[in-house]
Amino acid sequence: MKLPEELQFIQNNLKTQKTTDARMDGKVCVITGSTSGIGYEAVKRLAQGGAQLVMVCRNAEKAVEIKQMLAAEYGCQAEVVIADFQKLSEVQRAGLEIRQNYPEIHVLINNAGVFKKRRRLTPDGHEMTFGVIHLASFLLTKLLAENLKKAASSRVLYISSEAHRFGWLKVNDLNWSTRPFIGMLAYGGAKIAQIHTAMVFADMLKDSGVTVNLMHPGAVRTNIGMDNPIIYRLYNRYILQRFLKDPAHSAEAIYYLAADPELDGVTGKYFNQTIEEKPAWYSVRQEQRAAVWELSEALVQPYLREVL
Repeated sequence: MKLPEELQFIQNNLKTQKTTDARMDGKVCVITGSTSGIGYEAVKRLAQGGAQLVMVCRNAEKAVEIKQMLAAEYGCQAEVVIADFQKLSEVQRAGLEIRQNYPEIHVLINNAGVFKKRRRLTPDGHEMTFGVIHLASFLLTKLLAENLKKAASSRVLYISSEAHRFGWLKVNDLNWSTRPFIGMLAYGGAKIAQIHTAMVFADMLKDSGVTVNLMHPGAVRTNIGMDNPIIYRLYNRYILQRFLKDPAHSAEAIYYLAADPELDGVTGKYFNQTIEEKPAWYSVRQEQRAAVWELSEALVQPYLREVL
């Protein structure tokens, strides 16, 4: 029985996912959030496929360990760029460093994320989930757009989530200052904002050789949210994670979307792992999309002045 369009993600989670043997030799791949979970498994798969990795990470010690592991196991000479995505000034610095060192970028994977049970603000004054998941990736994509264009063909991939279907994005209250904060709704709302702006990027870059897509990585075990209060950490570790898959499944899907020739020229799509599907209806509303784009540009503008 075929489920209604809005519920097809349930069936898509169970479908056999696509894989690829395509190589990425010589291709520069920038990936954020690569020291644990999905990002960690993704860099291993990308290194196995021959990609030249630029890992944007917050934890320098873990990043160096992973860099050494990639060199030893895959012969991959990855570069580490340290940046805390809670601070847009650090995103700016990282973006400018990468822009200078890598004139051509073939793949950008926006993977960094955070989940908070309680409302927290970044040092810049943004609700943390929205700031890290959405604003940081928005700014980084802006900063690297010209380098992506210079590659013969390139791909931007946002690691999204089916949680966007249960999110709440209120454009006139992005900081949750006028309503009770609910962590899952804030997380889903940040993913909705990401969908909106990714689709605008896809339209803006469609004639430049740059494709922009989003993907839900599947229900897998990660460390996201493990800095929340102890009750949530215990629930996550001893109950929730028992029902989740190994993040290596997500890494294969990410690699397919980053490398397979079948995706050449495919842009503005949302994938459940490797199965194309339609995101929630409210994440494609044009009037909200325009508002989210305009607000996002205004919020990151101080970090783009005299840069672009």
